[in-house]
Amino acid sequence: MARIHPTALVEPGARLDDDVEIGPYSVVGPHVAIGGGSVVGPHVVLAGRTTIGARNRFFQFSSIGEIPQDRKYGGEPTTTTIGDDNVFREFVSIHAGTAQDRGDTAVGNGNLFLAYTHVAHDCVVGDFTTFSNNAQIAGHVVIGDWVVMGAYAGVHQFCRIGAHAMVAAGSIVLQDVPPFTTVQGYPAKPHGTNNEGLRRRGFSTADISAVRRAYKTLYREGLTLDAARAAVAEAAAAAPALAPLVAFLAEPGRGLVR
Repeated sequence: MARIHPTALVEPGARLDDDVEIGPYSVVGPHVAIGGGSVVGPHVVLAGRTTIGARNRFFQFSSIGEIPQDRKYGGEPTTTTIGDDNVFREFVSIHAGTAQDRGDTAVGNGNLFLAYTHVAHDCVVGDFTTFSNNAQIAGHVVIGDWVVMGAYAGVHQFCRIGAHAMVAAGSIVLQDVPPFTTVQGYPAKPHGTNNEGLRRRGFSTADISAVRRAYKTLYREGLTLDAARAAVAEAAAAAPALAPLVAFLAEPGRGLVR
């Protein structure tokens, strides 16, 4: 049976698995579902049409699933979807989607959101990302797996951050960041590859070398984007680790950081 503090407010209709814990003064809305092993601390608000997976932890004053901060929002029944094993520290806010886009804001598995981070409407956050304190992303942003967002980093709406990329503290991202890339500054510009992050995640020396060569192809050889895209795709035939980069470059976006 779920453990609900006497001061918590769980609306009729909310669905809680048996071993969910709801802390003092927290509020759970009528269209919220919470998976097993999740712990909701004190003063948390879980609102909207929000589905939460297993073993998530919500710290005090976090707000998940509220309506989007978007003038176009007209009360449509949009949603928020949270995966498993995520941590939401103090004052994290994640808003529901809009009818004009996906209609859903999605967060994957194993992510760490530090204090005051924000995920806006219609964003997609992959798995095992880290949002350092005050990192915030605008609407319609896509964040790949294992991305690290430095403290106070910001991302413009509709941008994409590729898998294993790192956005340095205080950076403002106005265009797409390819996988494996480290960016820094306002506006954010490329500053090499995330070699240490790749080593920590088990990439081989050969794979890291292939990533570095691909980065040089994109940024150091003076090629057009089409020529660089073709060269990276050719290199991926012998280096499968480059597959995320090839897929990323094949999709349209806001243009690459330069």
